[in-house]
Amino acid sequence: MKAPPRLQTLIEEGLIDSVVRQLMSGKEAMVFVVRCGNETRCAKIYKEATHRSFRQAVDYTENRKVKNSRSARAMAKGSKFGRQEQEAAWQSAEVDALYRLAAAGVRVPQPYNFFDGVLLMELVTDAHGDAAPRLNDVAFTPAQALQHHATLIAEVVRMLCAGVVHGDLSEFNILLAHVHGENGADGSDEPVIIDLPQAVDAAGNNHAQRMLLRDVGNLRDFFGQFAPALLTTDYGPEIWSLYQAGLLSNDTRLTGHFERANADVDMAAVLREIDDARAEDAARRLRMAMPPA
Repeated sequence: MKAPPRLQTLIEEGLIDSVVRQLMSGKEAMVFVVRCGNETRCAKIYKEATHRSFRQAVDYTENRKVKNSRSARAMAKGSKFGRQEQEAAWQSAEVDALYRLAAAGVRVPQPYNFFDGVLLMELVTDAHGDAAPRLNDVAFTPAQALQHHATLIAEVVRMLCAGVVHGDLSEFNILLAHVHGENGADGSDEPVIIDLPQAVDAAGNNHAQRMLLRDVGNLRDFFGQFAPALLTTDYGPEIWSLYQAGLLSNDTRLTGHFERANADVDMAAVLREIDDARAEDAARRLRMAMPPA
């Protein structure tokens, strides 16, 4: 197919050889399958973030590092340059998170390059070499649901130990990839976490706890459809409590249970959670209404 202008630049720079097809188009980015030598990869072209609310942007970008004081001042003023810098920071946050998490052993697409607002990364595939499906498009047996849930909880812990909270983790941004076995073995299907522009610093963002609890709750609710026993688990508070106490590691054995201390109810926090739940439900309904790529 004819290369879009943003990808034509990468062809001219020798970063990709050709564009195979468009894989998907969302409100934040378009993704294309591309060829790089003998390898097939994907290129994510970021759109301008005109659909994110101001409150969401503030929550996710709180305490993010800015490259210089001029950019910080411009972003604070909301000038045209400031908006451009804010968008660049939003895009580079995903790139930084991917490299950071890949180095920590988290199952994310391997990033290869970021050039002119285009992220070049691994194409996550199924057993036939086609683009891997989202969890939302797959049905599971109870045993499969329990296994994938356990795998993803371990990934959430690994991310948190690397100082990162996904911030929008759900069945819509986890792919089910096929991992080939050794010496000709059949291999297995494993979840791969994608879409990280909203990833937050666990230690530097005051909303990190709320976002982690929501991420873990989304996993519980989705897999609980197939394995109802998961609906009674409470991994989120357990994970965060261990993290705050400095006791969380990749080898920590979790129970899925958490004893809450009796305390006065923070009504402001409760109302924020209600607002966030409503916004998340609205976003989920919108994604479900979108036609498949």
